[in-house]
Amino acid sequence: MRDITALFFDVGGVLLSNGWDRDSRRHCIESFGLDLAEFDDRHEFVADAFETGRMTLDDYLDRTIFYRGRDFTREAFRAGMMAESEPIPDTLSLAAGLARSGRYLMATLNNESVEINQMRIDRFDLRSTFSVFFSSGFLGVKKPDREIYRMALHLTQRRPEECLFIDDRELNLECARSEGMLTIRYEAPARLQDELASFGIYPGE
Repeated sequence: MRDITALFFDVGGVLLSNGWDRDSRRHCIESFGLDLAEFDDRHEFVADAFETGRMTLDDYLDRTIFYRGRDFTREAFRAGMMAESEPIPDTLSLAAGLARSGRYLMATLNNESVEINQMRIDRFDLRSTFSVFFSSGFLGVKKPDREIYRMALHLTQRRPEECLFIDDRELNLECARSEGMLTIRYEAPARLQDELASFGIYPGE
């Protein structure tokens, strides 16, 4: 059996809903009665800087929403953005059980802006389960760039073969495997529990 000592979880689509992906952006933009195509055009120009910590949320909103007068406040729109986040309770419970076992370094590895990531850590009490948060907003590099996986390995001082990465996107997993990490493609909580068991990993043990 492999000696796995560290578990890395994606956040959006695995532990929580996606925080600011295409669907959540569309829902939020339409709920405020804004032009989606106009927003998307502006978003594409600044998304990389926003998601790698080189642009604050306020600067992002200046570029994409508040470049003209609006009939709603910045605070109202920020609240609308944050309201797009929902938990995936069964996966969170499974991760909490793995943390209680005390056998693994529990970490997240995700693409997200600093402020949205921080809000989600706080709102969903992720610190109670995870001790390290490798976010593109904190690290300045995004999945699937191989450098983000290398940074996670260097900073945790783990060998790749000790690390299991869980993500819902195959490209992210391919790049993790290219660094020697083990991977699971996330589909549903029950399936994840079965996949973990195939590696000899059980919650609360």
